[in-house]
Amino acid sequence: MIWEVAVDASDLKMFEAVARLGSMKRAAAELNTVQSNVTARIKALENDLGISLFQRHARGVTITGPGQRMLPFAGQITKLLADARAAAKDDGTPNGPLKIGSLETTTAMRLAPLLSNFTLAYPEVQLVVTTGTTAQLVTELLEYRLDGAFVAGPVEHPDLDRQVVFIEELVLVTSPSVTDPSSLTKCGTLRTIVFQYGCSYRQKLEAVLSGMGIANARPLELGSLDAMIACVSAGVGVTLLPRRVVAHAASEGNVSAHALPQIHANVETLFIRRKDTYVSSAMRAFLELCDTQT
Repeated sequence: MIWEVAVDASDLKMFEAVARLGSMKRAAAELNTVQSNVTARIKALENDLGISLFQRHARGVTITGPGQRMLPFAGQITKLLADARAAAKDDGTPNGPLKIGSLETTTAMRLAPLLSNFTLAYPEVQLVVTTGTTAQLVTELLEYRLDGAFVAGPVEHPDLDRQVVFIEELVLVTSPSVTDPSSLTKCGTLRTIVFQYGCSYRQKLEAVLSGMGIANARPLELGSLDAMIACVSAGVGVTLLPRRVVAHAASEGNVSAHALPQIHANVETLFIRRKDTYVSSAMRAFLELCDTQT
């Protein structure tokens, strides 16, 4: 007997959204449809497959074991169909959607001229840029939700191509009253001002402080560079950022930027993308522009 199941690409897109968001309601909002439509389509997909993809509960849904096994293929198939459509329409002129992820720091200090040049040169490309931590961006890329991303190196994964775009000098950022970083060891409880877990700079800061003999620092997570710099300036805690990011605040005397030992000082900013996806004319043009930044 041949097992045949009619699975529509839009069903897989709904399935992926529900699995990622953990809610039919939130998936419906993201996909710009009504919750009843998502619920009905997921139920029909489960009936066709003869398995339960989600466990329903008061807080939303939780993906089941069979759903977890199916999830990677949903992303692959959805992306493959999108690539097929893009390839068929690609006449060599950069156009269509291009979703790029980036670190907040890279967006703030590096991407403005690159993105400006790209959008001026290729106005038919619908460029979307989102920010996140390195861990978040790698996950979104592996799950086919991004076409490429700027992340902090090193990143090693067999499914990813990577190229060095920038090299940043990292500095320990403190309040202006801290003239010697070694004095931080005398703090009773030191706070680190950081992005959420998964930020590579956060991990490097922990390594720097550990090397100074500071192991009891407590993290304060913030969502923006401006907020982080303001908290450091006020003496709330310390952080680790590229020198270019804090250059203006340091020149104004709002923070102090302390050089780091060579082992911690330099970090590569990489542009990464999946090896198995179609390289559209838009992506090819973007990669060529990235090459000029190195």
